[in-house]
Amino acid sequence: MKKLWSHGWFAALLAGVAFLLIPTVSASAATSTKIQGKAAAAVPANEAGPTPSGELIEFDVGVELRDLSGAEAFAKEATDPTSRKYRRYLTPQQWESRFSPSVKADREVEASLRRAGIKITKVAPDRMTIEAEGTAEQIEAYFETTLANYEVGDETVRLASSSLSAPTSVAALITGVRGVNEVRAKPANLTGADDGDHGPFGWRGHGQPPEAEEEEIPQPLGFRVGTPCSAYFGQELAATVPNFGDGFPDPLPYAVCGYKPAQLQGAYNLTGAIAGGNNGSGVTVAIVDAYVSPTLYSDSVEYAKRNQSSQQWRPGQFKEMIQRPFTMTEECEAPGWSGEQTLDVEAVHAMAPGAKVLYVGGKNCTVSLYNAVEEVVDGHLANIVTNSWSNGPEEEEAETTQSREAFNHVLLMAAGTGVGVQFSSGDEGDNFIVSGSQQPSFPGTSPYATAVGGTSVEIGAQNNRLDEVGWSTGISALCTEELASLAEPLCESSEVGQWLPEAPGEYDYGGGGGTTNQYAEPWYQEPVVPTEIAARAGTGELNRVVPDISMVGDPSTGMLVGETQEFADGTYYDQYRIGGTSLSSPLFAGLMADVDQAAGGSLGFVNPLLYHLDSGGQNSQAFYDVLPAGKQAVVRNDYLDGEDAAAGVLTTARILGLEGATEYFCPDPNAETGECEVELEEAPESLSAAPGFDSMTGIGSPGDQFIEELIRR
Repeated sequence: MKKLWSHGWFAALLAGVAFLLIPTVSASAATSTKIQGKAAAAVPANEAGPTPSGELIEFDVGVELRDLSGAEAFAKEATDPTSRKYRRYLTPQQWESRFSPSVKADREVEASLRRAGIKITKVAPDRMTIEAEGTAEQIEAYFETTLANYEVGDETVRLASSSLSAPTSVAALITGVRGVNEVRAKPANLTGADDGDHGPFGWRGHGQPPEAEEEEIPQPLGFRVGTPCSAYFGQELAATVPNFGDGFPDPLPYAVCGYKPAQLQGAYNLTGAIAGGNNGSGVTVAIVDAYVSPTLYSDSVEYAKRNQSSQQWRPGQFKEMIQRPFTMTEECEAPGWSGEQTLDVEAVHAMAPGAKVLYVGGKNCTVSLYNAVEEVVDGHLANIVTNSWSNGPEEEEAETTQSREAFNHVLLMAAGTGVGVQFSSGDEGDNFIVSGSQQPSFPGTSPYATAVGGTSVEIGAQNNRLDEVGWSTGISALCTEELASLAEPLCESSEVGQWLPEAPGEYDYGGGGGTTNQYAEPWYQEPVVPTEIAARAGTGELNRVVPDISMVGDPSTGMLVGETQEFADGTYYDQYRIGGTSLSSPLFAGLMADVDQAAGGSLGFVNPLLYHLDSGGQNSQAFYDVLPAGKQAVVRNDYLDGEDAAAGVLTTARILGLEGATEYFCPDPNAETGECEVELEEAPESLSAAPGFDSMTGIGSPGDQFIEELIRR
């Protein structure tokens, strides 16, 4: 009999540390030189079989900047609020003429690839990225490696079985290669019911139908919020459930049904500004995701009609730029991206109802997402780019230092040309529960990205922020007679009325954060980030810490969104609550659109300004200092079938701001039962909230005078 609570539902992704390459000459020294290290997961124990020689593979080759140090120096001058050249950005063409690879360098690399039979599909206008495709056989021959499929956690991905080499004549021109090693990005959104590996039972929640046809992306399976729930924080109390105990309030409040735009505007003190016309007008926010829902815009229009009656979409305010044809729809679980797209568009409009939105849909969830961001930056198509996806925990297993570098250069160009690029920090806390390693993920870890973390926000009856704590959720399930009497009982009859595990529950998920071993501490973090936190990666130096700033992400205090979904009785529009740092990032993008309008122009890469405002202590006007939560929790009900109570209801206590809990990682879960077949690994959860900068929320969340403080600099 399966118990109500077990560790079997934890994700099983292999832990590892990216291989750091020391360039050396290959065995055939006269003809080739090593350019990129081997992926950590590419070991015989993980191999699942060779990659078919005729398999067509899309990949990117990065080309070295002609003046990397100059580009870095310029980015610092243009984004440092104490610099005389602050916000004196270059146009994309000016930046390219000063720092981009030369035309000659690009042509040499292109010619080298073509001689190997590899097709060049596009060269980015900035000349930093050459998009290409070739068969596995061609790629193996050019890069002097073999390709195979490897088991990385619960996925099978293609990896090079050795380091990559390139002809010596062009090796020095190449920064790295992305896409030969397959890494699939994932959206960072959660309903909090069935979110992939989350939840003790794996009940069906907001997901996707089993098939995903090319070009026609099916609507996701329907999801509804369980009742009772609260219109605002604390409205409804769970007076009929047993006392949770351990000093938690009794009764606990029910989770909110989903915050609406007016509530979020009020919580972050935007109501007056937006009413006065400071609503993001004149600013364009780009949203980058994979694929596109066929009802993306119509759903957003319907949502605004129902929930933002005075802030409707205007003609020409929304545009799409979609890469086609779609590929890898099954591997990337294409319908699962529809909820991400919908959330992002509706969240940006919630905070900046006057801003233009450019939705950019990649043709898959791999290299095309990076190409999409680069296209926006190259064309300066937006002031702000929000990305609610990350490589996830397997990134450490499959990526290398060199494969990340070309995209870092794109972000460097964004900083120099006045484009702010931000990423969700992830939804797995310090990633131990899914990888066995406490290590945050790229691209949010890039020194030139703004990593947006998550909080749990408590919004009162007057749309006022009652409190905001770090998003770190503990979970405990209530054993009921209904659950004990199911055909496959989820708990024992002797346990009815008990919370399992007992208070304070067990760590479930939370906003991504921590200290990366990928990058040294950037200059703007040095005056603010405590040395103890910056030294945690154990590299012998101080390293970059994420997140930079946070906004609401906890799905139990999440946003109400509207989307066309596939229900048992038909496919139609409905609304549900959602969270994740997928919510945090577009909310922050919308807020930054309001800031840019007030500033009369783009603030671009905003990290140096944020840390400057925070240096010397927490700025109570610009930032809300997120502190330890103490004993706080909510009760929420979830339908076991995702739609209604027919199949049963699960009642859980969701602990807010849980700190110091033991995290568990299963290196070898049973594919059928989910139970761990080896001894669980464990570690104390490493993220925590504290006065000033902390590892759970970074600087904190936007304060009541966020806009005013940012535009004064």
